[in-house]
Amino acid sequence: MRLGRRRRPLGDLYHYLLTISWSQLIGLIVVGFIAANALFAALFLLGGSDSIEGAQPGSFIDAFFFSVQTMATIGYGKMGPHTAYAHVIVTTEAFVGLLGFATATGLLFSKFSRPTARVMFSRYMVMTTWEGEPALMFRMANERANQIVEAQCNVAVLKDEVTSDGHEVRRVHDLPLMRQRSPVFSLSWTAVHVIGKHSPLHGADPAALQKADAIFVVTFTGIDETFSQTVHARHSWTHDQVIWNARLADIFITLPDGRDAIDYTKFHDVIKDADRSAGNA
Repeated sequence: MRLGRRRRPLGDLYHYLLTISWSQLIGLIVVGFIAANALFAALFLLGGSDSIEGAQPGSFIDAFFFSVQTMATIGYGKMGPHTAYAHVIVTTEAFVGLLGFATATGLLFSKFSRPTARVMFSRYMVMTTWEGEPALMFRMANERANQIVEAQCNVAVLKDEVTSDGHEVRRVHDLPLMRQRSPVFSLSWTAVHVIGKHSPLHGADPAALQKADAIFVVTFTGIDETFSQTVHARHSWTHDQVIWNARLADIFITLPDGRDAIDYTKFHDVIKDADRSAGNA
């Protein structure tokens, strides 16, 4: 929440329209189209009962649909402007309709053509061991059937801390990964942060993460080979979404014909070390 900032509802309207959902955008366009035609229908009626030739005198419905024909430049020929006042309104509405359709077309095209990354992140992070050292792990998957080249992943942890002067601050610590770049990201990527003595997580336990209100944030960027444009994704986990002494379930399987495959039904599965030990017993 942002306090003390002056609200400007129309200050960044273009960004707002691009970030809302498709249903909201289409709904706003429909409402705007109906409202504009209703306004011009009322203006036609203000000009008198003879403003529109071929329309029933005083009929709002006829005036509304004549406005629709004018704004959409349909012109069936059944109704037309009859007075100078009506001609002025028609001219104004034609210009407004031209601007409106151009704006709506631009918004729809911009929203439709904007490249996005469909990257799926594991529901949980796990604290486990990697080559004998404690490590934080999570994984990602490309939900599209294409490839993302020059992929890069960055992870950070946000924690509440107290400085040497006694000030409470919210600090961001980078968590280096064993592999932060990948030339090609097509299926799955397991990210591993080894918790060494220089790691911000060194010596941490569930209670310490809870006290610091730790939040883990990952940003992903890459170049979509289909659009040849940079795409990005972001995800975060709270401290209670970190499962300790557990491992991510293996999602690689071998098909009966010998081919290797990935079973995404197990993508979010986590195996506790106790369960894994029992399974090996």
